[in-house]
Amino acid sequence: PAHEGQHPQALLEQERIILVHQRALQHRRPGRPGQAARQADALQVKVAAQVAEGIVEHQIEGIGAARRIAHRDRVGEGVAGLDVVAGLGGLGDRDAGFADLHRRAAAGGAARVAHRGGVGARDTVAVAAGVGKCFLNSGQTCTALTRMLVPRARLAQAEQIAAAAASKFTVGDPFDPASRLGPLVSAVQRDRVRGFIQTGIDEGATLVTGGTASPEGLTAGFFVQPTIFSNVTPDMTIAREEIFGPVLSIIPYDTEEDAIRIANDTIYGLAAGVWSATPERAKQVARRLKAGQIEVNGGSFNPAAPFGGYKQSGLGREAGKFGLEEFCEVKSMQL
Repeated sequence: PAHEGQHPQALLEQERIILVHQRALQHRRPGRPGQAARQADALQVKVAAQVAEGIVEHQIEGIGAARRIAHRDRVGEGVAGLDVVAGLGGLGDRDAGFADLHRRAAAGGAARVAHRGGVGARDTVAVAAGVGKCFLNSGQTCTALTRMLVPRARLAQAEQIAAAAASKFTVGDPFDPASRLGPLVSAVQRDRVRGFIQTGIDEGATLVTGGTASPEGLTAGFFVQPTIFSNVTPDMTIAREEIFGPVLSIIPYDTEEDAIRIANDTIYGLAAGVWSATPERAKQVARRLKAGQIEVNGGSFNPAAPFGGYKQSGLGREAGKFGLEEFCEVKSMQL
């Protein structure tokens, strides 16, 4: 867990080191078992030295809360203005230093800015899977599925399934094998998430489980209870803002058209999911959703597929042919 009083730049770089190690483990290859890890260790030494010297690494990564703490405007503006920058990528909400980067990056010569933002057996799996997608990494993932749309007639059953799924997310020390939900990145983020929970209560959403109090037995640390709201309306704050914590909003709908309208009624569009007993019907709905990646009936995430979002979740893509094209410009020669 992050500690209060930690230097902002050290916090940002510490998170980057963690991400590098995660990627190193994900990209191990047969015959080269230790090379990626050695590269990550070497980078950790390099970053630590740069932090000590006050130098900002050329590739800056971090979640919105850490980026805001780490003087986001000076970092973002400085990087966007470098002549050698071909593209900028980052993870965070629209206030995480990206609101003005599109304009600044273009002015400074950067090529792109990619900003990442019925109850039977199948229904039980779908709802439980949705809870897991929301609570992954304590809700601190850019692709977290934080709004769950369910048929109004099945709302009560969905609430029961979601509450049962949430009860299995034991909150505690991430090094404890019994824990399934660790702390948030900082005290600032913990208080921010609890503020959103209180706002949900104040605006009239039904609190199914969780709340603003510290999890039982955890009076210290940046922990938040796994929280589920129901009877959420699309205009409520918790349905419109990126909370970045373990908070799920269940929104009832009346028709398929209603569901699609609600799903698309957001300034974000990074990730979504569709469940249906009929795969073809699920794919038809998925094609109408304005999001960069849609998982159909719990389809596995493909890290090789182009990654990016719609609207304020991004311009540009990472990975594959589309990712390479982000570093290219089209030129017309009139002969």
